[in-house]
Amino acid sequence: MPTHNSQTYSEISSYIGRLIRDKFGKGPTSVFVTIKSPFITIYLRDFLASMERVLLEKGERKRVEETRDLLLEELLNDIIFKLKEIADINVKDLHYDWNLENRSGMIFGWLPEGEKEPNVSGLPSSLEEKFYNEINEASKRGQKMPEKTEVYWLNDRTIVTKRSGILVTVEKELIKNDFTEELKLTKRPMEKRMIDQEKLEKILNRKIIDTFVDWNFAEDIGYFVFVTSPVNNHS
Repeated sequence: MPTHNSQTYSEISSYIGRLIRDKFGKGPTSVFVTIKSPFITIYLRDFLASMERVLLEKGERKRVEETRDLLLEELLNDIIFKLKEIADINVKDLHYDWNLENRSGMIFGWLPEGEKEPNVSGLPSSLEEKFYNEINEASKRGQKMPEKTEVYWLNDRTIVTKRSGILVTVEKELIKNDFTEELKLTKRPMEKRMIDQEKLEKILNRKIIDTFVDWNFAEDIGYFVFVTSPVNNHS
């Protein structure tokens, strides 16, 4: 895995900011990049165009998400190519999600060729187990118990969970019949509701600022990405 420095992160941040501004008419105020095998995350803050704000005020949330998804899908290949050029990383399965209320977004991807580095959470083993259990229970409440759950602590404030084997039969049929966008728009809010945020925050001893979700439907994989506050040392 190549070594990445602040210049690499700055180049990626600038590129993503310009790309989104050119496509959406407004770019994020800030872009935070994290690269730690086997993931890259690109966290967007203060990103909401004027027209989107008007649509949200009129209750047209679904239309905003559909438009964003359509525009982002056109950019994914360009982003993958540019990440290879800037950071010498091969990204597979680039994903994205939005938190329109927080005016934030997340673009993240799997780095299959990178060596898997130890993911040390800093949590006692008993709390680590509780975290895994809560992720599994959230999946069970919304779909079914994952066949496999992996947790990656990219840094003190970014956590990625990868859940394999979560789709139920009706979801697989919808995917088979090309209703993937409709399924995604339905599952996004549902899966986020399934998370017991208060319980996770107690386990982590910190606030969860943003929660993002996405899926690789072809491989039956679902992701949660949590962005948290710094650890609370006074609780």
